[in-house]
Amino acid sequence: MPPTVTLTITTGKLSGKQYIFDNRSTCIIGRNDDCNLQIADNIDMKISRYHCLLDINPPEIRIRDLGSLNGTYINGKIIGQRKSEETPEAAAKIVFPEYDLTNNDQVQIGDIIFDIGVEQEIEKQKTPNIPIPAENKPENKKPHIFNIIQNLFNLASQGNQNLKVISNYQIIKSLGEGGCGEVFLAQHQKTKQLVALKIMLPAVAATEKGVRMFLRETENSKYLQHPNVVQLLDYGFAENTFFFTMEYCEGGDVWDLMEKLGGSLPVNIAVDITLQILDGLIYAHNVEVPYVRLADGRLGKGKGLVHRDLKPNNIFITKINGKMVVKIGDYGLAKAFDLAGLSGQTFTGAKMGTPLFMPRQQVLDFKHSLPEVDVWASAACLYNMLTGKFPRDFDRHPWASILNNHPVPIHQRDHSIPEKLAEVIDLALTEKPQIYFQTALEFKEALLKAV
Repeated sequence: MPPTVTLTITTGKLSGKQYIFDNRSTCIIGRNDDCNLQIADNIDMKISRYHCLLDINPPEIRIRDLGSLNGTYINGKIIGQRKSEETPEAAAKIVFPEYDLTNNDQVQIGDIIFDIGVEQEIEKQKTPNIPIPAENKPENKKPHIFNIIQNLFNLASQGNQNLKVISNYQIIKSLGEGGCGEVFLAQHQKTKQLVALKIMLPAVAATEKGVRMFLRETENSKYLQHPNVVQLLDYGFAENTFFFTMEYCEGGDVWDLMEKLGGSLPVNIAVDITLQILDGLIYAHNVEVPYVRLADGRLGKGKGLVHRDLKPNNIFITKINGKMVVKIGDYGLAKAFDLAGLSGQTFTGAKMGTPLFMPRQQVLDFKHSLPEVDVWASAACLYNMLTGKFPRDFDRHPWASILNNHPVPIHQRDHSIPEKLAEVIDLALTEKPQIYFQTALEFKEALLKAV
């Protein structure tokens, strides 16, 4: 049996109702009708519109109050209550701590009490025949990633079959460090081909289910072959480390380009980049991939992949025949890593890099994000390229900011942006009642008309 987290309501009209989670997920509890777990207005007005957020990575569960008026209680102890004179927006500026929940804990919001049930996985947690070095375990200090990759190359040179993918490469330099690992420039010793070698380290001891799930998603990403998507060449897993060889883009990323040009980009360059991004999304959202969870629970062929983490740092630049070509990188890897439970509980505690380009729909339904979240993110990237600012004003609590703060009309950031272009960007960032442009093609066609 896989690990599960169960929420059971024990009081009031909803008593006995259960919510069971067996995969990486988030759950927002509140009165608003778009909450994952909605407590209707006529049941309990002591509950705020967006009351608290659960970050669930079975068998672990973490809770954070979202600046509620009446607070959240854990085993009778109050956490996170805002002052009565504070607005929800003001409370969002206060960083309320997160709390880990365990089996048999009680959570109370308003008059409603939840019992927390945690079922541990019965089967062996670690992937068979894949030793996990002591230094990689959560309780020990994480080693420098360069030491890990040196060890991988040493084992590859000794003929380790799990490391065939990187056995003929040598490291040239580091290209940058991310939340889950690091990317290196590597060169094939025989062909002299340059590749980007990405290393990703699980933040927790990798379970067999998590490894299998992530590698399945990686195989889907390998099927993406388009001029505007970074090609995933090969991948592997050994020594509790995932590694990937990818197409190398020598021009860096869009964030680097913005910094070189003073923090923003001219209209013609920003729009050209966005149109190429949308071409990549049109392809990726419609391509046939081999491993999709079907309605009956089986795995089979499906249509389309969602990136879920589109931002200027993930948009890479190269030149082909003297023309700038833009490619979407890391397609789906970061979110697949998180959904497989390999990054630990990083969603609510993550750095601001991802929330800045994330629509509210993705916070409300983290697990089942649809293609339109990528369309919204591409508009957010365009907004950022043109203004040097982010579409939303962010307080100290990013997740509450996404739920409470509407995108700022782009002319309030920079009035020099052409009127028709500004109108299309503002439309693309509309989130209520749904994201305005549901497909990348719709947004592309609107952009072309505007320019």
